[in-house]
Amino acid sequence: MPSQSLLCRIASVLALALGLSGCDLLGIEGASAVAAKREAEGKAVGGACRHAGRSIEVCYGLNKRADKAAMFAGWREMEDYMRENKMQAVPPAPEPGEEQTADAAADSDGSKPTADKGSGAKKGS
Repeated sequence: MPSQSLLCRIASVLALALGLSGCDLLGIEGASAVAAKREAEGKAVGGACRHAGRSIEVCYGLNKRADKAAMFAGWREMEDYMRENKMQAVPPAPEPGEEQTADAAADSDGSKPTADKGSGAKKGS
């Protein structure tokens, strides 16, 4: 008959094995899954930058945390796709800060169109 300490060890090893097998259920990702996700995100960002007509350098500057190699691969894939299908770049929407500064610059220059005060007068009187 096996000793009680041997049974305790076997039970603890089984409990540990069952506990570790449930890590996927808890949402803990492995290193390979994290690397694949990071690469896919980098490719998506690079492709989106190319589609928006941004240079790869601007793309790197706007997305400092993304993987540069994956961003370049995505940018290059989108470049090839756009050339193959004769697509034009879509201009990016202005950043929220850029839009406000453009409005403020127009106000300070006085170049914003204003209503003519004398337009209400009758002609020929």
